[in-house]
Amino acid sequence: MGRFVTIKDIAKKLNISVSTVSRALRDTYDVNQETKEKVLAMATELNYRPNFNATGLANRSSHNLAVVLPFVTNYYFSTVITGIQEVAYQKDYNIILHITNDSPERELAIIRNLAVSNLDGLLVSVSSPSDACDHFQQILDTGVPIVFFDRVPDAIRTSKVMQDDYNDAYVAVEHLIRQGYKKIAHIAGPEELSFTQKRKKGFLDALKKHGLPIEEKWIIHSGFSQDNGRSDTIALLSLKDKPDAIFAVNDRKAIGAILQLKEMGVQVGKEMGVMGFTNDPASTIVSPTLSTIAEPAFEIGKKSCELLLKHIAKRHFAGEEVILPGALIPRESTRR
Repeated sequence: MGRFVTIKDIAKKLNISVSTVSRALRDTYDVNQETKEKVLAMATELNYRPNFNATGLANRSSHNLAVVLPFVTNYYFSTVITGIQEVAYQKDYNIILHITNDSPERELAIIRNLAVSNLDGLLVSVSSPSDACDHFQQILDTGVPIVFFDRVPDAIRTSKVMQDDYNDAYVAVEHLIRQGYKKIAHIAGPEELSFTQKRKKGFLDALKKHGLPIEEKWIIHSGFSQDNGRSDTIALLSLKDKPDAIFAVNDRKAIGAILQLKEMGVQVGKEMGVMGFTNDPASTIVSPTLSTIAEPAFEIGKKSCELLLKHIAKRHFAGEEVILPGALIPRESTRR
């Protein structure tokens, strides 16, 4: 089924009343053993999970919050978690962490196997494409609140906390233009992700405003790792018409680009500018140091958790969409 199974589904399959199914699942004395066994077998077949929010058990708060995110070794996400923890622990909530390794399949498996009856709410940064997030809607439909942060699905109505991907990308590219770069490439993230699209649009609109060329061959979609940054840079430098600057979707890719350029004998800054996005601590260690956009990761974590606690306290809380601005940090990699 395309949603969570309810006792109504079991009742319909067995052609018995909903109240009989409910009593059988609660193992009450007034349902015979044969009916109980049929109900339990059908519940297993349909992968039924109890909706504790529809029972008296809903009032027993578990004080557990699940956090689902793509990475934990990443500076940005580890900082977000710190912000979440500050709010959660002050309110006596426990954090249960789930890592998808940026895999939509892994994300789906995690959500399908969540013990939702033992959770008061979820904080999620998605790995699935924005138009393939029905598994989260199914959780919301059981009454368990979700707040999305950083990577958010567009179609699901609940609270969302994001950095200003479009405007921050625009600022980053405009910085490159003001430094004198005129042929700017973009090494982007996976094309299907919403925030990848927003940063790409900011990149394109900055070029359009300043009348600079937009070349499809200078836009490369791949993963988020340092190795992806290296391979994307190799592809750009293999072109006959090479760019003179690179705007990367995140700092890891930008650092990969810097390392690859140095290995190929290209002077970073003077010959080719490199711009990142995150303000990872590694951006101050790499040489030359990396110009970047500082994301408000800690604040995103705090605000996300604060909103989730509002949803938990007030079931009919309509939710908010919060966009927090980043800050331009110019360094050596864009200095000509």
